[in-house]
Amino acid sequence: MKTLFKNGFVIDGSGEKGFRGDVLVEGEKIVEVAPNIDCVADEVIDCTGLTVSPGWIDAHSHNDFFVDREDSERFFEPFVRQGITTQITGNCGFSPFGLDKNSPYADKVGGGLFHARRVGAFCDFVRNAEGNLHLNIVPLIGHGTVRIGVSGYEARSLTEKELEKALSFVDEAMANGAFGGSLGLMYEPGIYSKKEELIAFAKRIAKYGGILTVHPRACSKVALGFPLISKPHLELALDEVADIMKASGVKTEFSHLIFVGETSWKSLEPMLAKFVKLREEGFDIAYDNYSFEYGASVITVVLPAWYMQMDGAKRNKGFPRFKLKTMVWITKKLLGIDFKDFTVAYISPEHKEYEGKTVEEIAREEGASTFDTYIKLVELSNGQGRMYLGKYYNRDILKRLMRDELSVFMTDAWVEEAGVQNGAAYQAFPLFYKLAEEFGVPTETVVNKMTLKTAERFGIKERGKLAKGFYADITVFAPDRIKVKTDEPDHTPEGVEYVYVNGKAVLKKGEFLPKKNGKVILKKQS
Repeated sequence: MKTLFKNGFVIDGSGEKGFRGDVLVEGEKIVEVAPNIDCVADEVIDCTGLTVSPGWIDAHSHNDFFVDREDSERFFEPFVRQGITTQITGNCGFSPFGLDKNSPYADKVGGGLFHARRVGAFCDFVRNAEGNLHLNIVPLIGHGTVRIGVSGYEARSLTEKELEKALSFVDEAMANGAFGGSLGLMYEPGIYSKKEELIAFAKRIAKYGGILTVHPRACSKVALGFPLISKPHLELALDEVADIMKASGVKTEFSHLIFVGETSWKSLEPMLAKFVKLREEGFDIAYDNYSFEYGASVITVVLPAWYMQMDGAKRNKGFPRFKLKTMVWITKKLLGIDFKDFTVAYISPEHKEYEGKTVEEIAREEGASTFDTYIKLVELSNGQGRMYLGKYYNRDILKRLMRDELSVFMTDAWVEEAGVQNGAAYQAFPLFYKLAEEFGVPTETVVNKMTLKTAERFGIKERGKLAKGFYADITVFAPDRIKVKTDEPDHTPEGVEYVYVNGKAVLKKGEFLPKKNGKVILKKQS
């Protein structure tokens, strides 16, 4: 079948200037891109007034945990609607594969954030995913998952035998087409891993020419795991990532470069300078970033671990309560955040009235202190509530990152079962486009970051560019009609008109088509 995209403004993803022209697709591939293509096609799409670009690539996703859901459409549709055709998955140390399916620790895969319906080796995952994908996924294997498979959440070093067993699953995944691996140094069980183990994992990824993505140990000025008196902890976390990269020689992607809290914002330029210095020294490192100024977090984010471990009857007694209040106050001051920056996403099915409100707003409505209100919400959710934490960035930081040549773009979002959704799952890429307009970033540059630059960063061949022989992942949008509503997180953005995955439509004239045209893209080993 031939499809002709006619009379559009073609931005091919390379970063070069766009031009008025046509794109011809036959089957899964692009067969011609030119100012004028005169041929008979089975389908002609009039793109007058529209921009034709490669399908947008999400550099950081966790949607591999949703591919085998019976209702998978609801988890993928929002990403298709915002123009995304491919997602890099398996980030932050979490992948739904990389262990023996009979492991006694299989129920722990996902670290409590995600829940895999079926676990096993990489080949099992590929087999189960084929035919069930609404878009393409590029798989990474999670260090946290392979560690869980052999030792669960045990806070100790792996034995030599356990390490080799874990790395055997890395070998199986990489030899059969995984693009790399990931570390989650802020999550269990990654937080328990010694540097030697992390380097061994990274070396195994490097052996196959893969990329390593890293959720660092800190994203703020102060965090657990580093000395209190030191340079900002997020800078120390980058140093740790650099050490692993240098020792292993692995190509490295620093995941979701964020600066949580106002006190962290001073680390922007030192960290960007560090990336440049590392590259000048010959190391292949770059990063990805958000378009929203907030991110998803657990409700206990500023609580010390001892509080939730304490017996409920003892928590509210005089001294423990005073100690807790003091520690929370100090933590907020050190981070440069306050309860007005805590927006409740979910408490429980019985307490929907709190969703979408800040802790400060709830406290004002109930005539209580912000601290007492916060602890009440923690207790009502049994410490399992979710929230969105503000002050990841400010506008100046967003502008700086979007214009930086080392950045690519991502969502790091997923559709939640209940509660307030993360706006990035619905509007992240259209928002990048709108911000680019505001910040004076050329359309060709922002499209390049959302397409070919990301494809090249992760080693994805024949994707991310409108060129002969490339796969026909295509996003067609109306530049003057792109609209987002950041105050309505689950708003469907306007202006994305057509989305094609592997040559077949999944969005037509803004209407979602529940067709599973996506693939698990596999990396070919040389």
